[in-house]
Amino acid sequence: MNETLRIIANRYSCRDYMPTPVPDDILSAIALAAIEAPSAVNAQPWHIIMVRDKELIADLDDEGMARLSSSSDKTSYNRIKERGGKLFYGAPCMAVIAIDGSRHGAPLDCGIVCQNITLAAASLGIASVICGLAGLPFTGPNGCEFERRLGFPEGYKFGCAVLLGYAKTPKAPHEPDYRKISYIG
Repeated sequence: MNETLRIIANRYSCRDYMPTPVPDDILSAIALAAIEAPSAVNAQPWHIIMVRDKELIADLDDEGMARLSSSSDKTSYNRIKERGGKLFYGAPCMAVIAIDGSRHGAPLDCGIVCQNITLAAASLGIASVICGLAGLPFTGPNGCEFERRLGFPEGYKFGCAVLLGYAKTPKAPHEPDYRKISYIG
């Protein structure tokens, strides 16, 4: 198996991080991999924000958990409470992908960026998890303030986030479900 396929096969979604910061050179390499993602008509409708500010991450976490706790469906809230009660699982870094809301393909392109981030991180020994729930703070009353604090460009909105750090407890990747593959011809 070649190195790329090995990284893909062994990558897993980490939900238990050590507080150890990710070194600058590794974050730079991950950020570069993010912006090297392909996009529809090469529009590159994203802005990558690498967040290491512990206070800002804590504020986003608190707001997200407050939004979850006020939801009538407590499934996600209860699951996160069972895993330690932190939306961002103690990750010391988060890559926030802001997307150009005027671009039709921006959400799909954002997903490709997230995949590049997770694979680059795994190749560099950094654990990750794609975290769509990181968008919750941007849907609440402080959403515009969070966009300002993160430096979203004008006209951009939250697309997705990827949590990054060193795993406290590494785990095995999920088992692939081969029934999800079909061949024709």
